[in-house]
Amino acid sequence: MHRFYADERGVQNGAAFLCEEDARHALRVLRMKVGEGCELFAQGQRFSGEIASIGDDGVRVAITGEMPSTEASLRITLYQGLPKADKMELIVQKSVELGASAVVPVAMSRCVVQLDQKDGRKKQERWQKIAREACKQSGRCQMLQVSEPITFKQLLSMLPSHAAAIVPWEDARGYSLARFHQEHPDITDLAIVIGPEGGMSEGEIAQMKDASCRSVTLGPRILRTETAGLCAISALLCLYGDME
Repeated sequence: MHRFYADERGVQNGAAFLCEEDARHALRVLRMKVGEGCELFAQGQRFSGEIASIGDDGVRVAITGEMPSTEASLRITLYQGLPKADKMELIVQKSVELGASAVVPVAMSRCVVQLDQKDGRKKQERWQKIAREACKQSGRCQMLQVSEPITFKQLLSMLPSHAAAIVPWEDARGYSLARFHQEHPDITDLAIVIGPEGGMSEGEIAQMKDASCRSVTLGPRILRTETAGLCAISALLCLYGDME
């Protein structure tokens, strides 16, 4: 069944209009007609519906039922050290599929990639488009948000706003994700910080510790930057019961 997003008006009187991009796709590419069924995401909820009308005011979908939410109970924000090439696109796409809520690119001292404000904005637009398509493909009720790249200093100021924050680090010992879960069984908001290809310096780790970010181990093997965050998201959502 085709999946679409409603526009900003949301559901009113048992119906909603498709957002402009999805309406165009439904009509010009899929050539959908009145009466055809679809899945609709509106205001963080998931509905079944069918095309009710097609006119100058847009594509109107009549709601036929509410479907179970696909969102995780644990809201995860991935703070990702800027990687090279197209790795960020992979990280965004798979973070959506796994159930993360937001991805924030971070410029760290060992990042090979350095983006100015203009380039960062263009990249963010590209990453958000990838997130949108991945949300539709994976049946996400809510859109994962990808921000423009931030500085490490900005990261430090943002970490305390989360209920908890962790940083997987190859030199961390004796504190696992399972241990973290045992100590924080009821949290609903978590930040995960991942370093770039060159890793993070001891100074950066120390500053994050001062910002209440706990270093954790992901095991004895060193993971690539595009693997580490996805591994942590998967393991944590499993521990918190989201993959049952």
